[in-house]
Amino acid sequence: MGRIRGALQQRLPVVAGLAALTAFLAAALLLPSNDVLRDRAFDIELAGDQWLRKPASSDQKVVVVDIDRRSIDTLGDWPWPRDTMAQLVEAIAAGRPAAIAIDILLAEPDDRSPAALARRLGSVTGRAEISALAEGLPDGDQRLARAISTVPVALGLVLDPDRNGTLPGAAIVSRGPLPFDDLWQAMGAIGPTDSLAAAASGQGALSLPGSADGAIRQVPIFVAAGGVLMPGLAAEALRLAEGAASYRIEADPPRLVVGNRQLALPHDALLRLVPAAPSRRAARTLSAVDVFQGRAGDGQLAGAIVLLGGSAPQLGGLRKTSADPLTPSVQIQADAVEQMISGRVPRTLAIEPVVQPLAVLMVGMLAVVLGAALSPAAGSAILAAAIALLWMAAIAAAGLADRLVDPLTPSIAAVLVFTVTAGSAYSLTRRREAFVRHRLEQRLAPAVVRRIVEHPDLIKLTGERREVTSMFTDIEGFTATMHRAGPEELVATLDQYFEGVAGIVISHGGMVDKIVGDGLHALFNAPLDLDNHPQRAVECAIAIREWSEGFRRRVPAVAIRLGRTRIGIETGPAVVGDVGAQSKLDYTAHGDAVNMAARLEACNKELGSTICVGPVAAARCEASLLRPLGQLTVRGREEPITLFEPWPDDVPPSWREAYLKAYALLDRDAAHAAPLLQKLMAERPADIATRRLIERLPSIFKAGLSSESPAPRT
Repeated sequence: MGRIRGALQQRLPVVAGLAALTAFLAAALLLPSNDVLRDRAFDIELAGDQWLRKPASSDQKVVVVDIDRRSIDTLGDWPWPRDTMAQLVEAIAAGRPAAIAIDILLAEPDDRSPAALARRLGSVTGRAEISALAEGLPDGDQRLARAISTVPVALGLVLDPDRNGTLPGAAIVSRGPLPFDDLWQAMGAIGPTDSLAAAASGQGALSLPGSADGAIRQVPIFVAAGGVLMPGLAAEALRLAEGAASYRIEADPPRLVVGNRQLALPHDALLRLVPAAPSRRAARTLSAVDVFQGRAGDGQLAGAIVLLGGSAPQLGGLRKTSADPLTPSVQIQADAVEQMISGRVPRTLAIEPVVQPLAVLMVGMLAVVLGAALSPAAGSAILAAAIALLWMAAIAAAGLADRLVDPLTPSIAAVLVFTVTAGSAYSLTRRREAFVRHRLEQRLAPAVVRRIVEHPDLIKLTGERREVTSMFTDIEGFTATMHRAGPEELVATLDQYFEGVAGIVISHGGMVDKIVGDGLHALFNAPLDLDNHPQRAVECAIAIREWSEGFRRRVPAVAIRLGRTRIGIETGPAVVGDVGAQSKLDYTAHGDAVNMAARLEACNKELGSTICVGPVAAARCEASLLRPLGQLTVRGREEPITLFEPWPDDVPPSWREAYLKAYALLDRDAAHAAPLLQKLMAERPADIATRRLIERLPSIFKAGLSSESPAPRT
C-alpha cells in the first residue's frame, strides 16, 4: 500500500496539470470566446508590422484634407455654409485628384445661402415673388453640386436601423453566390440630398463597426442597407480612382476585383486595419484652410485619392481605435484606402477552429511536463521562452502572410496549466521535505538537516578542513543540582534551558553541534561560511550569559538552584563533516580549537570568570570587547597562554583604563602592579576575576613567564 500511495503522489502534479488542461479546453470549446482579449492579441500582432515590413511604395497617392481647429478658426464655426464647402471642393478639384471621398454626411439641404433664405421667407409669407428671387441668388447646394460634378466624388451615407428604404446600390458583378455569411446589415440608410447625390459619382458607407470594447478596428468593404449591397466609402473611393464602372466579386476564392486591383474578401466583408504610424498620417495630411486658400504644395493633390473630413471635435468624427481614443474617422478611412491599394487583408485562418485547440493542447502538454519535471524557476524560464516563440510566430504570420492567429488563448492555457502543475509539485515537495526534516531533526543538527533536504543525494557529507570558532557551555555545580532535583523537574528545567541557549546560538549564526549532559557544543563558520565568526561567538556567549542569569531567577531554575553557565571559546582549523555509521551520522568538528574551547570552559573555575576566550579568538575580536585575565597553563599546552573575558557591563571607563595600566605592569614591575590591582579590587570587591588574578601572582612569577603577552588586536 505504501508503494502504491507513493506512486500516486509522484503522479499527482501530472494529474493536476492534465485536469486543468482538460477543463481549459472544455471551456474554450463550449463557452463564448472573449472577443476583447482576442482583438487585443491581434492588435499586438499587427503592431509588429512596422518591424517586419517596410512601407511599400505605391502607385496611388492618398491625401487627407483635414478640417482641423485652425480651419474652423479661420473659415468660421461649424457647420460651414454649403458655399464654403463648395469652395473647398473646388480648390481640391483644381489640384486634379483622381477621386474625392467626403467623410461628412450631407443629408440636409442648405438653409444658410441667400437662395435658401429667399425660399424659406417666401414659404413663410406665402409670397411667390419672394420665392422666385431664389433663382437669381447664390445657392450653396447648387454650387456644391457643380463642384462635385467636375471630378469623381464619393459622398457618404450612414446605416439606419430604424429607417426602412433603400438607396441606389452599387454596380456589382458576381461570379457565383456572394461569399458573405456575416455581412453588416441595417433596415435602411441615410444618404445625401437628392441634388448632391445626382451630381456625385458614387456613394459609400461612413458607418464604422465597433469591437467589443468600442474601438474601431475594421472598415466595411461592403454593407447591406435594406437588402441592397452598398460599398464602404474607402472601397468607393478606390473604385472611382480606378475608373471602374462596377465591382467584380468572385466566390472561389473570395476575392474583390476593382479595376486593376484585387484583394481578398473576408467572410464578413470587413477589412481588419493594420495600425498606421502617426508619422505616416501626418505626412499625407493637409489642413483644409491651406487648400482653401491655395497654399497646398504644387502637385500634392494631382492624381491622388483625396479624403475630405475633419479632426476638429465640432465635426463629431473622432473615434476610438486600439492606438488612440480620439482618431478622426477620415484618417481611419484613409488607412483603409491605403491598405486596399497595397492588397493587404489580414484575416483568420479558415481552419482556426481546429488549429486553436491543437495549439492549446500542445502548449498545455509542454506546461505539464515543465511543471512536473523542473523547478519552478527553470520551468518558468523555458515556458516563457516557448510563449515568446509562439507570439513571434503569430506576429510573423500577421506581418508576412496577413494571417491572424490567436496566441493569447494558448498562452493563458500554458500559464494556468503550469501554475497548477508546478504548484502541485511544489506542495508535494514541501510535504516531503517536512517529513524528512521531522524525521532527521530527531537525530541530526538542524544545519545538517537543511543540507540533506536541499541535497537529498548526499548520504554522507564529505569532510572538509575549515577554520571554525568552537564554543562549549557548562552548568556550574550540575552534579549537586542533579542530586537534589527530582527527575521530572530536572528534565523539564533543562528542556527550557537548552531551548533558550540553542535559540541564541542559532540567532547569532552558529550551529548547535551536540548537547551532552548539561553542556552544549556550538560551531561558528560551519557548515556554511560566517563573516567575523570569532566576534559573533563572543557576542553569542555574552547573550547566553545574560539570558541564563535571568533564567536562573525563574521558578523552575530557582527551585533546583541551577548554577551559572560557564563558556569557553577558541578559534582555529578543524576537520568538519559526517562521522559515524551509515545508519547514524553526526556532523561534527575535530581539531585543537574544539578541544581548547572545552578546556577553556573548565578554566573559568580557576580564573573566576564566566566566559573564557582563547588568544586566537581574542585576537580576531575588537580590542574594546575583551579584557586580559592573565596567563594560565592549559592541559594540552606546554607553555602558558593569555586568556580573556568580555568586560563586565557595569565597569566604568576610568576603572577599565586603570585595570589595563596595572595589567601592563605585571611583567615589568610586579611590585608596583600588585598594589594597583589591590586598589582596583577594593573598588569592585565582587570582581572575582581580579581577585583570582592577584591570588595567582606568586605562581606566575615562579614560572618565569615571558614578558611578551599576546593581546587583542586594536
